[in-house]
Amino acid sequence: MAAEPLFIRGTGSTTVSWEACIRNNKDMSQSQLLHFTVRASHSTDKHNKVYKQLDELFEVISLTNFSYRFCLFSLKRKIEDAVLRAEMLAPTALELEEAKRIKQEEMIRGYDLWDDPAKSNEILVKLADSNKVVDALKDLNYKAEDAKLISQLAEMDAINCWLFKQAYDASLDVTKLLDQYEMSKLLHGPSDIEGACVTIKAGSKGVCPEIWADQLLSMYIKWAEKQGYRGRLVEKCCSENGGIKSATIEFEFEYAFGYLSGETGVHLLITSKNHHEATPACVDVVPLFLQTASDLQISDEDLVFSSPLLLGEAQCVAGLAVCIQHIPTGISVQSSGERSHFANKCKALNRLKAKLLVLAREQGVSSVNCINRDAIIELWHKETRRYISHPYKLVEDVKTGIQLPDLNSVLDGNIEPIFEAYINMRQCRDAD
Repeated sequence: MAAEPLFIRGTGSTTVSWEACIRNNKDMSQSQLLHFTVRASHSTDKHNKVYKQLDELFEVISLTNFSYRFCLFSLKRKIEDAVLRAEMLAPTALELEEAKRIKQEEMIRGYDLWDDPAKSNEILVKLADSNKVVDALKDLNYKAEDAKLISQLAEMDAINCWLFKQAYDASLDVTKLLDQYEMSKLLHGPSDIEGACVTIKAGSKGVCPEIWADQLLSMYIKWAEKQGYRGRLVEKCCSENGGIKSATIEFEFEYAFGYLSGETGVHLLITSKNHHEATPACVDVVPLFLQTASDLQISDEDLVFSSPLLLGEAQCVAGLAVCIQHIPTGISVQSSGERSHFANKCKALNRLKAKLLVLAREQGVSSVNCINRDAIIELWHKETRRYISHPYKLVEDVKTGIQLPDLNSVLDGNIEPIFEAYINMRQCRDAD
């Protein structure tokens, strides 16, 4: 608000200036600069106007200071909540995981590793996993102690904003590590610990389905980056419209499949009020075996190999791509991202095995040979999620029923709430 210049009639004029520059932290708006230029006047009305302007100035300063204190109080509460949660859960979890590790070490000492190499490798892998969990929980304890100590130092230093920011960042790490640990305890399916191979295909209807498919690809890449990992883009078939016709990305970190398994199906971008303008893209997720390849044996007589012609990002990929069809189920997979025909053949075969294992678990059968072909639901008939951009912004997850109001945030990779809802839903379903 700018003050009107007020003039004094006489020997000269006097200018009085008040400036208030208020520093805000990252949760507040940019610094406000309030500048009032006031000049004295013989008029009583003019004086009253000046006093009113000063009252408004001090009110703004008071409100800003209140907002500042409230923001610091909110940060402090979040830090304290994260530290309290860590102090309640981490010691017990660390004790259990260390006991588990000691038991595995005793098993190794009493076991001849050369008698059964396969069993030995399994034990060693489990021990390595236990060591990782123990180290992560210890790191969690250290970060919680750091957050608590820095927060106390900030109070002693009369609320030091920089120290509060350090404590808050440490508390965010604590919360993230606790969430990951708790989720990993729920991910106990046969392939949950494995990496994930995600294939995205653009639909044939709607407005620019290739661009929508590219947005989904970016969403998953950003999600992985927020977790501290990177996805490996192994295949990408670009379209003339600037998007992608299809893409395959591999996430080579533990529990990637457990998190992403619920993404399989059709993702719809809705851009009209009556939902008639829906742009589809299909997502398929299969395990990516990290430690050892699947020991599933498939008869060559049940497989049909072919070499499709694929248009790559900058050139025509011919002769290297491999497509494999499993005759009993009708399932087809392909690979074109490797540098040789043989490597693509091996990659496609591993993807086929992973896909068949997922189908067998979905149908509740003990063997791949027992999969009922008629019971297989086409991916394009499984609606997974709706991303509504008009007339309002909303993300509706069909499988869990969860709704998120911030569409842009979800497309920016913040899809953890949906993953947690799906994992908890699956946990309840398995318990029944």
